[in-house]
Amino acid sequence: MHVLISVDMEGATGVTAPEDVLPGTSAYERFRRLLMGDVNAAIAGAFDGGATDVLVNEAHNGMRTLLIEDLDERARLIVGNHKPLIMMEGIDRGIDLVFFVGYHAGAGDSGVLSHTFFGRGLTAVTLNGEPCSEGRMNAVLAGAYGVRVGLVTGDEAACKDAARYIPSARTVAVKEGIDRYAAVCLPPARTKQMIREAAASACQDRADRASLAAEPPFQWSVAMTNPSSAQRAALIPGVERVEPRTVQWSSHDFPESFRTFEAVALIVAGSFEEHFV
Repeated sequence: MHVLISVDMEGATGVTAPEDVLPGTSAYERFRRLLMGDVNAAIAGAFDGGATDVLVNEAHNGMRTLLIEDLDERARLIVGNHKPLIMMEGIDRGIDLVFFVGYHAGAGDSGVLSHTFFGRGLTAVTLNGEPCSEGRMNAVLAGAYGVRVGLVTGDEAACKDAARYIPSARTVAVKEGIDRYAAVCLPPARTKQMIREAAASACQDRADRASLAAEPPFQWSVAMTNPSSAQRAALIPGVERVEPRTVQWSSHDFPESFRTFEAVALIVAGSFEEHFV
């Protein structure tokens, strides 16, 4: 059994503040080690549950957060920023099951450090009229490759979001949000055990669960903070600017529509003047 683990950071054990996840801060150095605890627990659980191979994909910020020297030696690591499938790089490598570790709620939700791809720039993303977090779009992409989501870890909001888009997945809430920047957190000794047990269970019952099958057409809508972003995004073939800050597009092929989202997001990231958001 081949398992892919897609790793973000905002939903990691103990994380509550922007500086916890921003490279270059002392908090980041501390919390990347707590994230390693979550990841290694998921790896250990996967092998406990019968996995024969675990591939870990960096999915946070510049995608150079995980410390390979601290990684469970049974796993392999995809590291680096320029990857065609971004958070889901590796899903096309014969994967049987995917885990989302350290995930968070989407833009506009009330979860800890909630956002979609960027902390600023995108205010709402919908897919076929429903709110679309990173977790949901990644689960649908996994489904396009016939792969099921077995585990989601993060705050309670991320777990509730997962229950909507992939109710068969195991979820582990490592913290309970009080505000976007505050939470009641469980200590690593507890969360590591919870994650390991859930990961093992997800592997053991994988044959009884189906991947997320979404029906085309796939209709996307993205609202932005900056009208200039929408104007630039509409230069992409097939993307239409329907309001000053909103673009839409549609496709019958999900991976293709996902690549369009990637292009839109990259344009948004580069469309801010430094001191005038």
